[in-house]
Amino acid sequence: MKLHADYSARAVVQTMDLPWTDSPVAGVQRKLIERDGDEIARATSLVRYAAGVQFFTHEHTLGEEFLVLEGDFNDEFGTYGPGTYVKNPPGSSHAPFTVGGCTILVKLRHLDINDTERVVLSTTNAVWCPGTVLGLSVLPLSDFGTSHTAMVRWQRGTQFNMHKHFGGEEIFVLEGVFQDEMGDYPAGTWIRSPHMSSHVPSSEQGCLILVKTGHLPLPHH
Repeated sequence: MKLHADYSARAVVQTMDLPWTDSPVAGVQRKLIERDGDEIARATSLVRYAAGVQFFTHEHTLGEEFLVLEGDFNDEFGTYGPGTYVKNPPGSSHAPFTVGGCTILVKLRHLDINDTERVVLSTTNAVWCPGTVLGLSVLPLSDFGTSHTAMVRWQRGTQFNMHKHFGGEEIFVLEGVFQDEMGDYPAGTWIRSPHMSSHVPSSEQGCLILVKTGHLPLPHH
């Protein structure tokens, strides 16, 4: 399956309009945002577990990143509540389960094979840093090479400078409305901008976004 698999193209997905589709595991449903491959795929998805679901042990050959949006997500290493960011490095494995059910945003097979750091971070009680412009606060989540993952909170009326994205940029809007000169993006919107694209972002009403930059494959010349 190829879904928004052309990394040289800008893509915008309103996940609130996508249907939930059944996965091969009973009680686990997905909204497919981007995908390159079949069941083993470089992919970004929303995944919803029904209460009491136990997933089989599986390996993440090229790693995974996920953010718990609601409910309880667990594995043999811990319990991850809403707002918890986890990066499981390439070659790691686990057996996830949930007690009361959960929804997570998951990215698979996007990590560098040499990125061996596991990260578990609760974004709800972490210390945020001031951003580069007034009205922004930033919570760095993971960095490796040119790839950076962070959560960014925009106060009402915040305007950012025009900037370019080396290695691309990917945004998932968690709260509020994110904006740029190309449109308004309410909560649930996923935006991927290609290598060396540019924009002038802002937020009139304020927003919270998950941002990943510098991770897209660079064009071959």
